[in-house]
Amino acid sequence: MQEAVLRRAAEVAHKSLTDFILDAAYLAAEQTLLDQRLFMVSGDQYQAILDLLDRPESDNPGLADLLSRRPVWATK
Repeated sequence: MQEAVLRRAAEVAHKSLTDFILDAAYLAAEQTLLDQRLFMVSGDQYQAILDLLDRPESDNPGLADLLSRRPVWATK
């Protein structure tokens, strides 16, 4: 069933099945990578982020504890 849908979509797009699948995979990969790097915020949200980054650091015992632990994926 999936192959039939892909073949029909490729026909509609006037592409070979291979080209259609490669184009679709490329777009999905690009979107996945962009999701990791780009996020849109309003001017007010951007300013709030800058304000947070500009604040002086403060003690965070929970973070200090977390960073002091050996990660579970580290080899022993």
